[in-house]
Amino acid sequence: MNHHRATIEQIGEFDEIIDVRTPAEFAEDHIPGAVNAPVMSNEERVVVGTLYKDSPFDAARLGAAIVSRNIATHLDTLFAERPRNWRPLVYCWRGGMRSGAMTTVFNMIGWRARQLEGGYKTYRHSVVEALGALPVNFHYVVLAGPTGSGKTRLLQALGVAGAQTLDLEALAAHRGSLLGALPERAQPSQKSFDTALVQALHALDPARPVFVEAESRRIGTITLPVVLIDHIRAAPCVVLDVALDERVALLLDEYGHLLDNRTYFREQLLKLVPLHGHERIDAWCQLLETDDRRALSEALIADHYDPAYTRSTRRNFAKLDKAPRFAFHPVDGNVVDEARTLLEQLGKPLNEPLPETRSEHAGALR
Repeated sequence: MNHHRATIEQIGEFDEIIDVRTPAEFAEDHIPGAVNAPVMSNEERVVVGTLYKDSPFDAARLGAAIVSRNIATHLDTLFAERPRNWRPLVYCWRGGMRSGAMTTVFNMIGWRARQLEGGYKTYRHSVVEALGALPVNFHYVVLAGPTGSGKTRLLQALGVAGAQTLDLEALAAHRGSLLGALPERAQPSQKSFDTALVQALHALDPARPVFVEAESRRIGTITLPVVLIDHIRAAPCVVLDVALDERVALLLDEYGHLLDNRTYFREQLLKLVPLHGHERIDAWCQLLETDDRRALSEALIADHYDPAYTRSTRRNFAKLDKAPRFAFHPVDGNVVDEARTLLEQLGKPLNEPLPETRSEHAGALR
């Protein structure tokens, strides 16, 4: 038995988690809270890997030299102030030579370092297992409504009002629609999203309902776990009723930055030619060129978003027909007060699961 190794269940016992993989590997995904101390740069790993195909011995010798130099640099900089009783957990891709070298040096110094058994690969396996197991523990309440109805604003307001929420679009850094990419940040990798989702699920209380938005299986480039999406689609819904003027105003507010970038917006519209045909897309592009934002927004709502919403929700949300409706004012109203009103009208304390939504509830919520 190697006493310098630790299992995935022991992660929480250490003072710090050290990821010695390359910056590129770390950027794609890593154990939450880990510090990146690469023993090889992105370029160095490519060089060693290429050499290994011709001569494993020469690759091992070069790799050892590179790793030794980088560990020395980290000791002089990143780890220079760590105390005598420091207990770090070190990992690489699969618990091999990179993390083994760092762990050995740490223990020679006197630190009680341990190497993660199986490395990141084992951690990733635990994330995938959790994505299949955790979603079934919760009672979901789905906020449904077409694009521009303010589902995200209501979800955030429910959180402020004290409800328990799961904001999948925030985790995916995407609003979920054709023009949903966020200008200020790129979407995470799929693996990074999965890690963040598991963290979010672990933080939820199974005894309380979890409010979520109605989502398709994909949010931009991110794919939601099958178990999660199946349970969300089987959950009771609340349908938001929002006046057309407010929906247009919301789109103009949230997508105004895209309308400022006409080249990008035009590219997105052209992707819809197979769905709508050249004549309709040309008309929309003309509205874009003349900067008739309101007319373009109304056209997108009437001819693209609403039909797509109707097709998707009827196919995917079995309990939508019996769902209560809630008049919401995402632009003109106090959204937190309205969120509190919704919670009152649902008629259940926040610490109890929401029962199956019955059709007779609908009148009270109109």
